[in-house]
Amino acid sequence: MLYLGIDQHARQITISLRDDQGDVLQARQVSTQPKKINDFFQRLTRERLSKGESFVAVLEVCGFNDWLIRMLRDYRCEKVILIQPDDRKKRKTDRRDAAALSELLWVNRTRLLQGKPVRGLRQVDIACTVDQENRRLTTLRRDAGHVRTRIVNKIKHMLRRHNLYWDMPTKNFPTKRAIAWLKKLVLPAIDQLEMNHLLADLEHIEQRIQELETTIAERCATSEDAAILLTMPGVAAYTATSLACRVGRVQRFPRSHSLANYWGLTPGCRNSGENQQRLGSITKAGSGTARWLLAQVTQHVLRKDRALREWYKRIKRRRGASIARVAVMRKLATIIWHMLTKRKAYD
Repeated sequence: MLYLGIDQHARQITISLRDDQGDVLQARQVSTQPKKINDFFQRLTRERLSKGESFVAVLEVCGFNDWLIRMLRDYRCEKVILIQPDDRKKRKTDRRDAAALSELLWVNRTRLLQGKPVRGLRQVDIACTVDQENRRLTTLRRDAGHVRTRIVNKIKHMLRRHNLYWDMPTKNFPTKRAIAWLKKLVLPAIDQLEMNHLLADLEHIEQRIQELETTIAERCATSEDAAILLTMPGVAAYTATSLACRVGRVQRFPRSHSLANYWGLTPGCRNSGENQQRLGSITKAGSGTARWLLAQVTQHVLRKDRALREWYKRIKRRRGASIARVAVMRKLATIIWHMLTKRKAYD
């Protein structure tokens, strides 16, 4: 068995290869050009690996790991381990990083190959293809919603600048009547040009949101986990699909509060020596999108779930509304774990 540490960048990767005794066999940089990196892995499998042998690879998570993970699996890599990078070091080079990764892999090889956790090392679960696609799809829908909000706010600001907001035919915006009224509205030349562009952008983003929501609804209908989450109050196809793909395999969370900890909803602490033992604010680790969605779901759950609303009120009287809402979000994360583990609907 060989142990390969990879420090990945856009134009090159730096590798450090160790054997079973922990000795470095090879340390070099390889271009990410398809021909050069394929030649490197072909030589690795031909010269370093005897018949039936394989290797294990470790690399730090970044925004473009996908193609490298697929390539490693094509070249007889037994397991790819993805880890969260440490804090920035004072002495940092690509060769040092690759060597540190390969040494980390070799020292903890037994536990890592068995899929067990290593203290001080945050491993990143490599999601399946469907979950990766759903994450990208729901992120596109979230970003499209943000763009739509910015356009609407710009239109409202222009109407207030000319004190025309009172003349709008509907109280809410955007509506069909309000958009038709805006198209007939006469403004100064530059403002009219900007308004025409904003209305065109609004029409385009509305069309894009409709296409995304249709695709999300189709994918939600084929997901068993999303179907279970749809039974929660205030959860539609977008929220159910977003949360389901960000949970992934629920079996990797041994306890219910593990999911809340994974989403950064549990308090942090810095206890040492004789200092006062106090818990801090929530860690906010993991997916920010999951926390944002749980905050939206909390509002609907508190309206419809009487037992949870009473529990929220008791915490609110003691600690305040903000802490009470975060407590409900954490409670919802544990409820989601039970729903997906026991395959039961929301009660």
